[in-house]
Amino acid sequence: MQFNRILLKLSGEALMGDQQHGIDPDRLKQYASEIVDAAGTGAEIAIVIGGGNIFRGLSGAAEGMDRVQGDYMGMMATVINSLALQAELEKQGAETELFSGMLISPVTLPMSAKSAIKELESGKIILISGGTGNPYFTTDSASALRALEIKANIILKGTRVDGVYTADPEKDPSATKYETLSYAEALRKDLRIMDLTAFTLCKDNNMPIYVFNMNEPGNLKKVLNGENPGTLVSN
Repeated sequence: MQFNRILLKLSGEALMGDQQHGIDPDRLKQYASEIVDAAGTGAEIAIVIGGGNIFRGLSGAAEGMDRVQGDYMGMMATVINSLALQAELEKQGAETELFSGMLISPVTLPMSAKSAIKELESGKIILISGGTGNPYFTTDSASALRALEIKANIILKGTRVDGVYTADPEKDPSATKYETLSYAEALRKDLRIMDLTAFTLCKDNNMPIYVFNMNEPGNLKKVLNGENPGTLVSN
């Protein structure tokens, strides 16, 4: 096993599956199964999920909604997604705990690094919802912050492509995949692996990021077993 404690970042859009919005039950079951299987390696797993399948603060702001209100709505969407994944994980036999940057009693615990680490060490899979608890920050930024707080070894960014490419492989068939990248190279080439705030936080604190295809069965476990199905970004 290559990593003892990881933060898995998932997009809300990934939960849609082939739907246009909301949560696809089959995709939810697939992700929960992958996570439970990966936890069997002995790795401690924390999860941050976006809320874009339900609501995006930036999209709301573009339509004239107050940005602060929109961002709080987006943070609440991440709680809904986390509750859904938590329920499916427990249905598949996992022990879990749900934290949030914005407390929603009685369904979440207030995010505390000390409490989160304690639950991880007890063998539970934890979910951290509610973003940073503040507007103007994305779930990318929340992922970087939470990974540092819980002293994770790495951020695993689960996407629908198998790593970072020179261009969008879904639009450019000539795009080639990077096996490894430095933070500086990713910034210089404007590859936009995470938003700039999140990426800078990772770079300044030596938090590696691994981008891989979460939709490919077995990939999460492969990463935890030291295989290389994606792209590693580090110093």
